[in-house]
Amino acid sequence: MSPIIKRRGEDFTLPSKYLLFILTVLCTAMIIITFNTNLFTGPLNSVAGVFVVPFQKGITTVGTYLKDTADKLSSITKLLEENEQLKNQIDELTVQNTTLEQEKYELTELRNLYELDSPYENYEKVGARIIGKDAGNWYHSFVIDKGADDGLSIDMNVIADGALVGRIIDIGPDWAKVQSIIADNASVSGMVLSSSDNLIVTGDLELYNQGFITFSKLVDDVDRVSVGDKIVTSNISDKYLPGILIGYISTIDDDSNNLTKSGTITPAVDFEHMNVVLVILELKKNAD
Repeated sequence: MSPIIKRRGEDFTLPSKYLLFILTVLCTAMIIITFNTNLFTGPLNSVAGVFVVPFQKGITTVGTYLKDTADKLSSITKLLEENEQLKNQIDELTVQNTTLEQEKYELTELRNLYELDSPYENYEKVGARIIGKDAGNWYHSFVIDKGADDGLSIDMNVIADGALVGRIIDIGPDWAKVQSIIADNASVSGMVLSSSDNLIVTGDLELYNQGFITFSKLVDDVDRVSVGDKIVTSNISDKYLPGILIGYISTIDDDSNNLTKSGTITPAVDFEHMNVVLVILELKKNAD
């Protein structure tokens, strides 16, 4: 509560902040006088002991407290800065670890691909990572991270899991687009490995929801072809190298003309889960 001063019949209120300022000035003056004069010697020494010394002790205590608090705040600030630096280092190490794990996984996949592709060891190949694909669940069309600068060209065959994936249909300096054999407009000249009978393999994305693509124009007069037979690329294919595994016959039906047969094939490649592929660095040689 602010003190009230009477002045000619009216009340005058002294604001608390001014009172506090006055008391502070008085206390400071007393401290200066105490240290620099002998005013508070003798009888006044008791007064100084009662009023000034406790105030000095209070100032010392407050100063010590403020210094300790400032030191603690400085330590906390340093700890926070160090903690932030450690968090950034952890984030960087996490990213590096994830990258190393990804590279290790892809390296393992490539090694497995090369082992599975031993039947094609006579072909020079290069590994490539898939970096983009068209909409949908299946890799019916996708982009790889190798291109013309890496020796690739249009119509080069792409394989994975020891079997045919498709061929390059577009290319840039450091990328290439691959159309897979399951795409609706894809067509491959195939052959029944056990009988050397030729047929045409056609992509069908709707049918591939059930895990199949189709074949047609199979001429099999003596029923030499049966379910489970292996289908490979034929020698007469104009885009694909011969002898690359395509898949296995799932169903066989007689056509209405009673001359040919058609049916479905289960592709050897899992077109839902692909990360890396191999590109054969050789083009099919045609008579023209």
